Amino acid sequence: MPNLPPVVYSTVKSEESVTEVTTLSNGLKVASEKKFGQFCTAGVVIDSGPRYEVAYPNGICHFLEKLSFGATHKFATRDVMLRELERHGGICDCQGSRDTTVYATSADSRGLEAITQVLAEVTLRPQLSAEEIEAARQAVAYELETLSMRPEQETILMDMIHSAAYKGNTLGLPKICPKENVNKIDRGIILNYLKNHYTPDRMVVAAVGVDHEPFVEYVQKYFVDMKPTWHSEDSESFTPKVDKSIAQYTGGIEQEECEVPLYPGSDLPELSHIVIGLESCSHSDPDFVATCVLNMMMGGGGSFSAGGPGKGMYTRLYTNVLNRYHWMFNATAYNHAYGDTGLFCVHSASPPNRIYDTTLVIARELANMAGKVGDMELRRAKTQLQSMLLMNLEARPVVFEDVGRQVLATGKRKPPSFFINEIEKITSEDIIRVARRMLSSRPSVAARGRLAHLPTFDEIQSNMSLSKSDASPQGRRLNLFRA
Repeated sequence: MPNLPPVVYSTVKSEESVTEVTTLSNGLKVASEKKFGQFCTAGVVIDSGPRYEVAYPNGICHFLEKLSFGATHKFATRDVMLRELERHGGICDCQGSRDTTVYATSADSRGLEAITQVLAEVTLRPQLSAEEIEAARQAVAYELETLSMRPEQETILMDMIHSAAYKGNTLGLPKICPKENVNKIDRGIILNYLKNHYTPDRMVVAAVGVDHEPFVEYVQKYFVDMKPTWHSEDSESFTPKVDKSIAQYTGGIEQEECEVPLYPGSDLPELSHIVIGLESCSHSDPDFVATCVLNMMMGGGGSFSAGGPGKGMYTRLYTNVLNRYHWMFNATAYNHAYGDTGLFCVHSASPPNRIYDTTLVIARELANMAGKVGDMELRRAKTQLQSMLLMNLEARPVVFEDVGRQVLATGKRKPPSFFINEIEKITSEDIIRVARRMLSSRPSVAARGRLAHLPTFDEIQSNMSLSKSDASPQGRRLNLFRA
């Protein structure tokens, strides 16, 4: 048609891009990958998170999320910065996990220099004015208040299970700012944290959908040639070194007796929540892929969750748990993998008078992971994991995060085909070996709600014994028809 540019179609060959990595003079890594399309996703992945807050008031990273994409030396206000992004159709976000903080933007590729400058400004040259700190303090306080009013308990429970698993160290430190620290965290403390943790050797600037050479030039210009705020300002003399402790798994129990809010407008009863966890492996461990397959095999979800084929209705937590015990409203398996350890856990919920039975059912199901593995369920779990991996990597922001996290952890990125092949190699013997390895660790337990009927820690531990992995649940007999 007249006046229209020539059409460029994506091909399989053009999608087989290689991740290019360049290390700049100060140790900062720049990683990029080409991807078909007019838009790009660029961001900064930083080796920073609550696990490094041992020498600081816990909650700094929670504050940093609220302070992200605020005023900087270049942009006088948040609105000025957002208008600059909007000129290129851009959006921005900041999210933190226990060991990583990610600042990201998605915009038109023609605005790559502008968004690279924005990323450098927000990570290295924030103003952190008194007004911004106070606004962040109020936002954190409001979030703490609303967390206790929500029926959803995952955020609180994940903090609790990590606290039980890594008592008082590294990954056991809270991701949510404790209430008593809201008024303790100030500009000086935040600057000190940034000075020690937002350093070039702990950062990767990554982008997907861009050409590598110009991207490296922009990163050199805005991240290296221009200095961070803390190089030109005097921060407090207290400058603790970065905590490089290896996570120490302890196991144990964390519980909170409270009334969990009801879902408004639903007929669901009040629920009590239980999470049982075991130490798994790091993402660099040879058993990592087998652990991911086991996680898929366990699967799970909610009793009333919507969805069609592929949601995991034939996973163990559906077929052996949710489909058999009507009082269980949720049973979901999670695997949290970090650089030096991992945590495999199952979260479940039931009415308070059923929490005893629920806990023992989950404990026995975890113990049964070391039992027989059927060929069909293994094949299904491997196929589902491969499918989920490839579907997730269709999204450009997911590819960006994968590139950034892998380069930060290992200095390079393994392509999806590597993991597809590794998944295919997993055998039933691998699953049993990984399960037995996890079950040899002391369990971690987190419970929240009305807990009068919660089993003791010793009861839970005895029901997860490897020697009883093929036995029926211990303790009180499970009665399907008891009120």
